Amino acid sequence: MFDTKIAIVVRDDLATWQKLNVTAFLTSGIIAQSPAIIGEPYRDAMENVYNPLSIQPLVVLAADQETLRAIHKRALDRKVTTSAYIEEMFATGHDVANREVFARFGPDDAKLVGIALRAERKLVDKITKGAKMHP
Repeated sequence: MFDTKIAIVVRDDLATWQKLNVTAFLTSGIIAQSPAIIGEPYRDAMENVYNPLSIQPLVVLAADQETLRAIHKRALDRKVTTSAYIEEMFATGHDVANREVFARFGPDDAKLVGIALRAERKLVDKITKGAKMHP
């Protein structure tokens, strides 16, 4: 059992490829914030080596735009560092362009499509209230 919880919340009206893309990007932000959650490399029966994975499970949730905005606001109010992905980032092709388009919006006008956070379990549950398990 972990004292912390990792939650990724994606907007429920996205195309499947967008949900997967956003989840992958947001997960990388959580890993960058907390590199200690990466385990040891995996080895198969033939001794092939594979990349290490997170030692901590994560939950993927879905929410509509309004709920996602509320989750974002609650995270900001509680000073929980998040990974965030906005709709306009789908039209860019690299990190610099992503950061440039992201910087054009604030919490009130960003078209948030996903958010990820890692914090104390009960706090994550409070922040993500209203989101449902992703189907």
